[in-house]
Amino acid sequence: MRDFKSFSERLTNFDDGQFEDFALELFHYQSAENEVYKAYLEARKIESKKVKSLEGIPFLPIRFFKDFPVVCGSSSDFSSFYSSSGTTGAITSKHYVWSESWYLGHAQKIFEKIYAPLEGYHVLALLPAYLERPGSSLVAMAKHFIEVSKSRHSGFFLYNQDELLEKLKLLKGGNRKVLLLGVTFALLDLAESGKVFSPMDNLMVMETGGMKGRRKEMIREEVHDCLKAFFGLESIHSEYGMTELMSQAYSKGEGKYTLPATMRVMLRDVNDPLSWTTRSQGGINVIDLANFHSCAFIETQDLGRFDENGHLEVLGRFDNSEIRGCNLMVQ
Repeated sequence: MRDFKSFSERLTNFDDGQFEDFALELFHYQSAENEVYKAYLEARKIESKKVKSLEGIPFLPIRFFKDFPVVCGSSSDFSSFYSSSGTTGAITSKHYVWSESWYLGHAQKIFEKIYAPLEGYHVLALLPAYLERPGSSLVAMAKHFIEVSKSRHSGFFLYNQDELLEKLKLLKGGNRKVLLLGVTFALLDLAESGKVFSPMDNLMVMETGGMKGRRKEMIREEVHDCLKAFFGLESIHSEYGMTELMSQAYSKGEGKYTLPATMRVMLRDVNDPLSWTTRSQGGINVIDLANFHSCAFIETQDLGRFDENGHLEVLGRFDNSEIRGCNLMVQ
């Protein structure tokens, strides 16, 4: 059996001009070596050897990560996994990971290409609920960012709003930028706490999505307007990621995401998941080449569209989809 690690080595210096060839090669590998994906293709009577384009690749419904180990080879060969958040009693997804260090290095590379080296930031992570359960890929990424920043001020915050505000006050006007990375409901709780915040020029607030059943759902504009007013900022940044993906997309404002070189989004018809949409919006299908060890072709339950500049806008979730931790905001 060919080792999936050969794909990881090639992604180290990946040129996005190679995307389609790489994706097709990865598809043919996973259609043979991933038992869950292989069975799915057989159930749909798909002959993998006949697939010659990205449009011809079948996407695995994300639900499969809740019910089966979606891996190339045997799950016994994987020592750990990330698990999704969920409401009490809900079945959570598991994404088996062959190398956490590879994932963290990949996440760092994506962030630094879009923004700047992490050593230029103080990283403050406001991630209650995620911190209170094991196996969160978001917490693992934030912990890595905190460590790489090499700042004694970087760290996690749970529900200690006063301590966080004191830390922000201390870091105001410093040489480093301050990245406040927070789950949406916790940032809103802070903004609506009645506490006073003095705006700071070196602050960047990034929401990761998610109400976790703690608050009523709000459209993105409402969330961002509330946060902009409290923090005195012109824009709120966003991160789009999920347990089932190894890559992340980032928005510098207005919910318009820049996709990393390893990720591509294709929109399917909302009424026929096996067809591509002919409208301006549709269900989000993600190709994530960094999922070389699991399945790189995921049919999510998110809705999206592309703007005139090719940026992805995440519009929300299908009405009948399960609540998940990231990107519940409906537009």
